[in-house]
Amino acid sequence: MSEQKRAPETGGDASENGGLAPNEATAEAEALAAADAEIGADGEKQRLEAEVASLKDKFLRAFAEAENVRRRADKEIQDARTYGIASFARDVLNVADDLARALGSVDEAAKASAEGGFKALLDGLELTERGLVKALEKHGIRKIEPKGEKFDPNLHQAMFEVPDPSVPSGTVVQVAQAGYVIGERVLRPAMVGVARGGPKAEAPGKTAGAA
Repeated sequence: MSEQKRAPETGGDASENGGLAPNEATAEAEALAAADAEIGADGEKQRLEAEVASLKDKFLRAFAEAENVRRRADKEIQDARTYGIASFARDVLNVADDLARALGSVDEAAKASAEGGFKALLDGLELTERGLVKALEKHGIRKIEPKGEKFDPNLHQAMFEVPDPSVPSGTVVQVAQAGYVIGERVLRPAMVGVARGGPKAEAPGKTAGAA
């Protein structure tokens, strides 16, 4: 009896590759690998983009903080230039007060009739007072002469009341001592007498702060 012929053997069972031929299995593996690589690349790109965004945010915050520090430093320097002489200026005001009192002690009739050395003395005092006022103004120090103005507690200090129904109540009618401001701050408030008895004056707005 002759032997039955065997069927030729194949390269392997297709079931071992999930039902796919070897070429198909290789193609699928390559496709999966390519997909994994693409997903990995996208994930890396997103990570780098997030890192760049974080670094940009940190940079902008640091830049803003540096700008704030620079502005604060500039303001402190400007304030030091403007208000650094405040203590010295207050002492100089005593000299201005003495000059004003010296001139105020001479009545107008005596000034008008002054001659010789006395006139020269009066002229010298007036010239010195004007020069002192100009020197103070050069350094941002201005004199406050509030007579006739509404009383402002930010600039004036009320020393007494004056019954006077002819002007609005709260109007400055006498100045006992001139005041001064330096920059936007009060160096010394004006000592004033305030009217009482007339119509109430409107309250002035805040114009300066204490030095």
